[in-house]
Amino acid sequence: MVLYLIGLGLGDEHDITLKGLDAIKKCAKVYLESYTSRLSNENIPALEKLYGKKIIRASRSTIEEQEAQILREAQEQDIAILIPGSPFSATTHMELVLSARKKNITLHIIENASILTAVGITGLFLYKFGRVTTIPFENKNITSPYEVYLENNKQGLHTLFLLDIQGDKMMSAKEGCEYLLKQGLPKTTKVIACAALGSNKQEIQIAEAQKIKLSPFPQCLIVPGKLNFKEEEALALYT
Repeated sequence: MVLYLIGLGLGDEHDITLKGLDAIKKCAKVYLESYTSRLSNENIPALEKLYGKKIIRASRSTIEEQEAQILREAQEQDIAILIPGSPFSATTHMELVLSARKKNITLHIIENASILTAVGITGLFLYKFGRVTTIPFENKNITSPYEVYLENNKQGLHTLFLLDIQGDKMMSAKEGCEYLLKQGLPKTTKVIACAALGSNKQEIQIAEAQKIKLSPFPQCLIVPGKLNFKEEEALALYT
């Protein structure tokens, strides 16, 4: 029996790979992890129609608190956990992998596109990104995301801020900028806000931190470091 961790990509049900689709069709039960990210055009009935399986939406508590149950199921039948983006863009899924290995459960990891690579469409070179960090909703006394930015910026590196998700609520780039401004980011700092990357609703905005506003979700935020002249030329496409 096999436990599949299957990346869904970023847009909608059609972003699944053929390998991922073949795996889903073998599975007795299919979970959709819904707490680290979301498809830009998530539609459960559309997923079920294309994949030919009932989709069980799985919150953090479903995956983490019912981990033992999921692993027991995977010892008896093929089980899939569908993950928006790539299976390991979020480190939280490694715990499940380690637990499965300890129980000698066969694991198949099927990769897909990730926000960590999709941001390359901005024109920023991926190898010039520093440490990635997340801005949480409850951030009144949280300074670590801004400290990550300061350290990256010292080295001339770009900083990618992932934005929190709680249930159906997703943080906007505007809210992320408000956090950074409160931490001391100068108001005139040019930032890059991305929304619904990899979908037909994709938006990219370059503006001062105090002026950022986008509509589609999910969103992320980039504060550029030192720019190469080719990066400057590419960013000009969005201004």
